[in-house]
Amino acid sequence: MSVAFIYDDIFLKHDTGAYHPECADRLRSIVRHVEPLKEELLELGPAEASYSMLRSIHTDEHINNIEHASIRELALDADTQTSSHSYEAALKAAGAGVCAIDAFKAGKASAAFAAVRPPGHHATPYRAMGFCLFNNIAIAARYAQEAGFEKVLIADFDVHHGNGTQEIFYEDDTVFYFSTHQSPAYPGTGSRQERGYGRGEGFTLNFPFAPGSGDDDLVPVYEEELPQAVESFAPDIILVSAGYDLHRADPLAQLNVTTDGIAEIVSAIMSCSDVPKLFMLEGGYNLEALGESVARTLQVMMKYEET
Repeated sequence: MSVAFIYDDIFLKHDTGAYHPECADRLRSIVRHVEPLKEELLELGPAEASYSMLRSIHTDEHINNIEHASIRELALDADTQTSSHSYEAALKAAGAGVCAIDAFKAGKASAAFAAVRPPGHHATPYRAMGFCLFNNIAIAARYAQEAGFEKVLIADFDVHHGNGTQEIFYEDDTVFYFSTHQSPAYPGTGSRQERGYGRGEGFTLNFPFAPGSGDDDLVPVYEEELPQAVESFAPDIILVSAGYDLHRADPLAQLNVTTDGIAEIVSAIMSCSDVPKLFMLEGGYNLEALGESVARTLQVMMKYEET
């Protein structure tokens, strides 16, 4: 079955300003590196997420704040900037996960990569932060559950902990959150002691790594710990916050993971279950490393879908 590649030029119009690391050139690099693979991919364009889809995760006040900030081209915090097209881009970034899940349900694909911006995993129900406006992966998780994928596992290999995603599902036993990330680093969450609360206790699993950690440290977590989590939780779908700022060349963090190491992580995710898998872009700020890593990700995904 095909691997879907989900993208829209609107993502290039989310203008964060000169010198901001989360810029349109990130997606231009991805598109350039993915071009040789296009004939083997199912290319899809997302529709905008509906208000009710956003409302499944975010408060009305938050949604309205993002729209109004975009109209006025305001900064939401020191890191998170909007422009006149940011709200539209954010709606389609959230809609990309919906597009993938619809493709899974229709039998058009069983794996997908969504090349989107703005990213999402830092956004909480009521706050934009860390370059993120809406929590794309969380919206996809709730939509997947509405579509019949009752148990969702989210794996997050971005170098920064997905505090927003963790917060959203911290008391939920139907969504398992599994994260590797650098610590100490922004946003300061994601300790091993953070394991969920109440009904959700035991359904959050964090693996913080010190600066300088590399392939030999992170890859075994995905080859050994993730399969155990998948076996015990038995998800109906796996969603991946695919942040490529864990790469050794990334300027915003200090992990030492190689492109080959990223490919091994993706391979471990693809091999741990035969359920549908959706990768959604989060971070990654060295343009060449980002483009190469996404291309390698898609090559690994296609290899597994051919078998």
